[in-house]
Amino acid sequence: MALQYESGSWQDKAGCRGPESDQFFPPIKGERRQEKRDREVRAKNICAHCVVFGQCLDYALSVREVHGIWGGTSGTERRIMMGLSA
Repeated sequence: MALQYESGSWQDKAGCRGPESDQFFPPIKGERRQEKRDREVRAKNICAHCVVFGQCLDYALSVREVHGIWGGTSGTERRIMMGLSA
């Protein structure tokens, strides 16, 4: 499900809206295990300082998003939170 962007919403304040937004999803060509870990750490560090961290995670859980970093969690972490198989 694609994110429905609404101007003036929590999304406008998201720390991931900027030049490092590519850290939140894997590249199309794939990546090695260590590259993935490093990218996810960088993304989660951005989340840790984000003012809409909680709203982002709530959104990801409400739409059952299992890809990318949302609200400081990986797809695997959210699958576990939602009771899905990791």
